[in-house]
Amino acid sequence: MTRIEFHFNTTERLQYACRLLRKAHARALRVGVLGSEATLRQLDAALWTFSEIDFLPHSSAADAQEVQDASPIRLHADPLQLRGLDVLVNLGDEVPQGFDKFERLIEIVATDDHGRMTARQRWRHYTAQGYDLLQHDLSKTAAP
Repeated sequence: MTRIEFHFNTTERLQYACRLLRKAHARALRVGVLGSEATLRQLDAALWTFSEIDFLPHSSAADAQEVQDASPIRLHADPLQLRGLDVLVNLGDEVPQGFDKFERLIEIVATDDHGRMTARQRWRHYTAQGYDLLQHDLSKTAAP
């Protein structure tokens, strides 16, 4: 069964996602990141600039399929295009289609009202499906 975690109360969602992806990459995990096209473009730019010493190889839907297949971090708006990966990071508002094909799903939740409201809806969906959810209050912990 997929392990589902909610990482909530992040004030800088994209910076947190970059640090989380750096940690996953260091552990040799293959990660898919799901979100809107605009969010994924911002994340792509952030991955190139967030650290002067770290390089996180990643691809997006605009890249050739061979590049996507070789990338340990894949950014895509369509969850069904993220196959063969260990972890799914959701930066979107909806329950990702096919999330149960991943070993782990991480929901990153910002502090704004819209982010909290949509996260609550996803939380209710997962619990109704019988998942035990883990929660990490980022206002009380250090960065990943």
